Amino acid sequence: MIPAELKKLVAFGRGVGIQITGPHGAESLEITAVRVRPNGARVLGRLTIADFPHQSAALWGAGYAAFLRKFDLRHVPAVVLLPRQDVIVRQLSLPGVSNKDLDAAIQFQLEGLHPYADSDVTASWTRLGATSTVLIAIARRAAIDRYASIFSEAGVRLASFTCSVAVIYSAVRLFSKPAAGALLLSENLDGHVEYYGESAARPLFSATFPDSEPRADALAAAELRIDPATEAQPLSEVLAAAPALPYAAALASACPRLALRLNLLAAELRQTSTRATWVPLALAGSMLIVSAAALIAVPAFENRRYESSLQNEIRRVERQADRSAALDRQIDQTRARTMLLDDFRRQTKSDLDILAEMTHILPQTVWLNSFDLTRAGVMVAGSADQAAPLLKTIDASPWFEGSEFIGPPLRTQDGEQFRIRSRREGGR
Repeated sequence: MIPAELKKLVAFGRGVGIQITGPHGAESLEITAVRVRPNGARVLGRLTIADFPHQSAALWGAGYAAFLRKFDLRHVPAVVLLPRQDVIVRQLSLPGVSNKDLDAAIQFQLEGLHPYADSDVTASWTRLGATSTVLIAIARRAAIDRYASIFSEAGVRLASFTCSVAVIYSAVRLFSKPAAGALLLSENLDGHVEYYGESAARPLFSATFPDSEPRADALAAAELRIDPATEAQPLSEVLAAAPALPYAAALASACPRLALRLNLLAAELRQTSTRATWVPLALAGSMLIVSAAALIAVPAFENRRYESSLQNEIRRVERQADRSAALDRQIDQTRARTMLLDDFRRQTKSDLDILAEMTHILPQTVWLNSFDLTRAGVMVAGSADQAAPLLKTIDASPWFEGSEFIGPPLRTQDGEQFRIRSRREGGR
């Protein structure tokens, strides 16, 4: 890992970021190309490709290739931001788990982190800096394969399929370290507002709210446990670029070693740039040579005296260090308990919301005999004048999908008896 104070010195490169926006089946591509130097980043150009799934891949791919040639970026693979609805982002706190055991620890819990019980999924995870928090991205493999196939047909070189939270986390740290305290950012996108935040209580927070929600800032601040009056800063102002998300993805493309490594693209499909990679390597090699020369020039006597002073200082603060480590362990345990209680609270509210929604959408002429609620779905049984329209009524709610009868409805003197099973979508 490159130290934070050295990141700015090795920030060299040119990159391309692509954001997939719009409704499913009619997505558009927002493309940004940037050049990065230690003194900052400059936008080289932008391109929008509307409704690309319904266009000829060869046609819009040729337009994309011409855009790259204009800035001599043909060798640069793109970082692609998948639509938010196609990616589930989770956080796990794994105190005491080493990097060697991290993969096994996450694989053990992965099945319980997503609702795609019957679907093949792909996942990627990375630790947030030197903390115990791990960021995990999960997506259906079918969605990943679909986008990969479209980009391959268009001849687009790909470095990564990632999500907005990963590129925002990296972008705000590329040239400077975020100020201590709370960080709350927002970005308008497709009729919604995407929020990103960091605080002492939550290392990372990401959520979307409808742009008509007047309390969105306050709700985001409540999740971060910061002052409810805190106003979100526009991400485009913080990064000094609009649209901000494809710009942040382009920064990750230009400086992949300085970005959060959260990549859902299959390893065999990933491509790397063959030019300009020698710049950070040469800089690092030069720094290594200078450091070695400095060490050789220091007299042995000075080294021994310095080592002696270090040992004396270590012995002096050893007891304080032990007490500090014990406090850190207590803090980690308390934080883990708090997160567990928060999870229980949110799950209870979700269950009550599901019950309220079902009560609201069913007609008053429907009588329920049973209501079974699980983490994955809900099953209701009862009677109605006509049972067939109930499937469409339930699926019209944003809380349910895939409604189906468990056996055909039975006609009685009072109407039709039915049993319906539906999957939970997780709410708005």
